[in-house]
Amino acid sequence: MRRARASERGVALVLVIWVLTLLLVIAGSFLYAMRTELRAAHNAALIARADALAQAAVARTLIELFKPVGGPDVWRREDAARDWAFDGARVRIRFTDESAKIDINTANNELLKGLFRSAGMGEEDATKLLDAVLDWRDQDSLKRPNGAEEPDYAQAGLKGRPANYPFQSTEELQLVLGMRPEVFQRIAPMITVYSRQPGVNPAFATRATLLAIPGVSAEQVDAYLAEREAARAEGRVPPLFAAAGPAYANYAQVAAVTIRADVSLEEGIVVSREAVAMLTPQFPRRPYTFLAWRELPRAAEPAAPEAAVGR
Repeated sequence: MRRARASERGVALVLVIWVLTLLLVIAGSFLYAMRTELRAAHNAALIARADALAQAAVARTLIELFKPVGGPDVWRREDAARDWAFDGARVRIRFTDESAKIDINTANNELLKGLFRSAGMGEEDATKLLDAVLDWRDQDSLKRPNGAEEPDYAQAGLKGRPANYPFQSTEELQLVLGMRPEVFQRIAPMITVYSRQPGVNPAFATRATLLAIPGVSAEQVDAYLAEREAARAEGRVPPLFAAAGPAYANYAQVAAVTIRADVSLEEGIVVSREAVAMLTPQFPRRPYTFLAWRELPRAAEPAAPEAAVGR
């Protein structure tokens, strides 16, 4: 009799232990889920705040670009990156004239080929890609010797077809037959659809963009960049890039400008946004229009800026 009661007590104790264990597991899972949701909500709030700060930085830059040229503390399109301390965050602002890039709709054909070659493509592949780009944006279905029209895309198993219309965005270039992802990643910072010019503006162009110009050597580019920086430091007009020639260089600014804002919060959140704006001061009620707004992946920490903006 005593043995039976002891056995029943043992079974009851085991059941109690199992129930308590189950309750602890449920409680732990609930606490973990709540903690995860709270962390996700907190991160979402931080990202929303950083995004708002990036938009504020873009608006601040547009205000600066409308200030009279030559005035005190005026932001110039050829300036280096600027740091802006705002609302407890560190914001780095960089902006450039779209004339500093190669327009994939209007650029000289040899300049486009030089762009592809500068990204590591061989002569044959660059020629094929050039013809495919021209076939994409022309208004007919006639295939160039090394180009690609609708049957070629179908044969390659691609769902896309040539638009037979100018590129509406630089990202559309990725749909062209023969455009490799690694090539596009290299040339993406150097191309535009907003300058509408056959050449590139050496006064604002990067070293990589200048190296894409056919017949130009690295020594010539470096020498020109040194002269350009010396002229800016002395307040002089940047020199002409004689090595480029009139076929590949034009020195007129355009109304479109790219503005990039990198926002760093104390919590370690980094958000990068890029906007392309068309400046239209001739219309006071609408002095600018956004042409594009991009969310950029987190990039490496930019180099220290040459100019800083206060609070």
